[in-house]
Amino acid sequence: MFEPKYTITNKLLANVKQIGQIVSGLNERRFPQVVLFEMERIAREVSAHASTSIEGNPLPLTDVKRLLKQSPAHIRDTEREVLNYNEALLALKKQVDAGVKNLEKDHILFIHRLVTKNLLANFNSGFLRTAPVFVNDPKLKQTVYWPPDAVDVPTLLNDLLLFANTQKNNIDALLLAGIFHKQFVLIHPFMDGNGRTVRLATKLLLAGLGLDTFHLFSFERYYNANVTKYFATVGERGNYYDLAVDFTVWLEYFTDGIIDELLRVKGELEKFSQAPAAGLKDYHHLILNYLHEHGSINDAIYTTLVSRAKPTRALDFRYLLDQGLIERHNKGKASYYCLKEAK
Repeated sequence: MFEPKYTITNKLLANVKQIGQIVSGLNERRFPQVVLFEMERIAREVSAHASTSIEGNPLPLTDVKRLLKQSPAHIRDTEREVLNYNEALLALKKQVDAGVKNLEKDHILFIHRLVTKNLLANFNSGFLRTAPVFVNDPKLKQTVYWPPDAVDVPTLLNDLLLFANTQKNNIDALLLAGIFHKQFVLIHPFMDGNGRTVRLATKLLLAGLGLDTFHLFSFERYYNANVTKYFATVGERGNYYDLAVDFTVWLEYFTDGIIDELLRVKGELEKFSQAPAAGLKDYHHLILNYLHEHGSINDAIYTTLVSRAKPTRALDFRYLLDQGLIERHNKGKASYYCLKEAK
């Protein structure tokens, strides 16, 4: 049975308390649906960029935004990594919305299959490793960590999942998710794609424990801001079988990241709620919700959604244009509207 070692320090206790207060405050607020849609879109872009960037993907955030918007047919591996991660985010969000509670081995394999699709050989994508792997330090140009033997991986992963699913009433959700994250990294259950998989699995676990990170924020952003510190804190050096791992420092860092991102999101929501968009009418929301689902709208489509005269419909679009929420493409009868891309 997996029994992690950690200490509830004053810092860790304060972090957990602060996170609870921030989340409680956000839950008490009511924000326009269009604001939440926009925040979710931004969070997904940031997550797809940050989590792949952590692993060395060179695409800047501006290119990631463009890629997710266009989804071109012919792509490079760096672009495929981003698109795969975004697809996984969308797929897991559906599972969260459907009420998935426990994190199971099938979820882990499903996530890995999505993030490595067309990037790894079929016999490695969505399957636990059957060969040894090593973690190297590129600066030292030498191996610094030896994960457990492949033959032990299924048992170690099962023990970790059992721990995560049975200790929900005994251990705070944040600590449970943090412990899961680090131990998964140490087990290193796949030949490649472990980092992307564990960050998504941690999001799924947190959502099941009551903290949904799919809709508004991206803790991957915090890790990507200082990749060296992330790897130094989440990883270990030496042979897995010789380690006496203490999770305390990592848990402090993990909760620091949650706080950092929650505070950023809180600030963004405050700005949104004070903007003119907070006073949108129902018919404005109808346009914006349609754009969120379908990508574009024109007057002919809008006519089928409302019973409003043509001059009034034109004023509806003009108001959203003036608020900087949508942008117009083409002219005259060929005009159509899209959500304005966040800068």
